[in-house]
Amino acid sequence: MTHWFHRNPLKATAPVSFNYYGVAAGPPASKICNDLRTCRARLLELFTDLSCNPEMMKNAADSYFSLLQGFINSLDESTQESKLRYIQNFKWTDTLQGHVPSAQQDAVFELISMGFNVALWYTKYASRLAGKENITEDEAKEVHRSLKIAAGIFKHLKESHIPKLITPAEKGRDLEARLIEAYIIQCQAEAQEVTIARAIELKHAPGLIAALAYETANFYQKADHTLSSLEPAYSAKWRKYLHLKMCFYTAYAYCYHGQTLLASDKCGEAIRSLQEAEKLYAKAEALCKEYGETKGPGPTVKPSGHLFFRKLGNLVKNTLEKCQRENGFIYFQKIPTEKKKYKWPTKV
Repeated sequence: MTHWFHRNPLKATAPVSFNYYGVAAGPPASKICNDLRTCRARLLELFTDLSCNPEMMKNAADSYFSLLQGFINSLDESTQESKLRYIQNFKWTDTLQGHVPSAQQDAVFELISMGFNVALWYTKYASRLAGKENITEDEAKEVHRSLKIAAGIFKHLKESHIPKLITPAEKGRDLEARLIEAYIIQCQAEAQEVTIARAIELKHAPGLIAALAYETANFYQKADHTLSSLEPAYSAKWRKYLHLKMCFYTAYAYCYHGQTLLASDKCGEAIRSLQEAEKLYAKAEALCKEYGETKGPGPTVKPSGHLFFRKLGNLVKNTLEKCQRENGFIYFQKIPTEKKKYKWPTKV
């Protein structure tokens, strides 16, 4: 099964020379500064290199961050910070607010910003791989693994490094709690999409697929709620994506729940569940159009034309027609007029 994921752009940064004349005295110090400059440039190149794989990214990131630690932590392993922490000014743009840069004279700010881009790279790598027509089992596992790594990086930055900043994160910027939390939840939701696709492929019980889909929809709803207090000019397109995925996977849940009800000879309830799926799918389709028309960071695409979207539409239509036929020939059950409140599992 192919997937489609929204992606915000990478952060951009100003070049850093790491030339400290009069401070970096002697060949060993000069070599470290040269290595820092080279490793930083290499890492930035890999962010936009389509041939880059996770192993290359990990090696490049490890090389740069290991050197950068000398500007953050004291070499004698004490709790004191490095005397070099505030020697260099770093500038980074924002994933949502475009070309307006933030600057801090703090190596921790550089660590967080570069780490943020590494996490974004893993999400983009997962997106490219997941968008293939015939994704293999190994590739699906790689997508799942990359999204988990990205979520882990975002979480680590949020909990371990952002609190150490002398200058707090600006509201509405990448390093602010609401945004980084939304990135974490989105990674979790998209990783679960891969799980759902695998469960469908292996023909697992419809009840399990319905529960997974409902939990995924809740992830997207939570991420959308996290962004609700942000400036719409920057967050509107991203929120459209989260909202349409919420509707899409709730439709998935009702579709597969309908199959479970039909298997239990509850055909009338099954039809009502499929009607709800049909309604939610139509809402998701309308949101796809709105997403394509909304200005803001992210790709300009038509999600409703994507294979992952069309497949669900056909599944809902065919399953509903099957239920209606069987109810007309076999069950003759009354179709509930009110939507039933199902007790979906909170944990799968």
